Amino acid sequence: MEKRQVHIEPEVVSWEMAAVLRAMTPAERIESLRAMWRFSQTLIRAGVRMQHPDWDESRVTHEVARRVAHGSA
Repeated sequence: MEKRQVHIEPEVVSWEMAAVLRAMTPAERIESLRAMWRFSQTLIRAGVRMQHPDWDESRVTHEVARRVAHGSA
C-alpha cells in the first residue's frame, strides 16, 4: 500500500486564545487537550461507522487508529 504524504500547515494562535491559554493552569490545559482528543476520536469513529456500517467494533477501532496515525497504523 502506498503511503501518502500529509502536509499540515501550523495554525497561528490568536492573541485572544493565547490569553485564554495563559490564564489556564497546567492541569486545565491538559484536561482541555484530553477533551479535544476524545471529541476528535468520537467524530472519526462516527464517520467510519457511517462509511462502513457492516464493520465490527474491532475493525472500526483499527481504522480510527489508522486515520489518526495518517495511515501508518
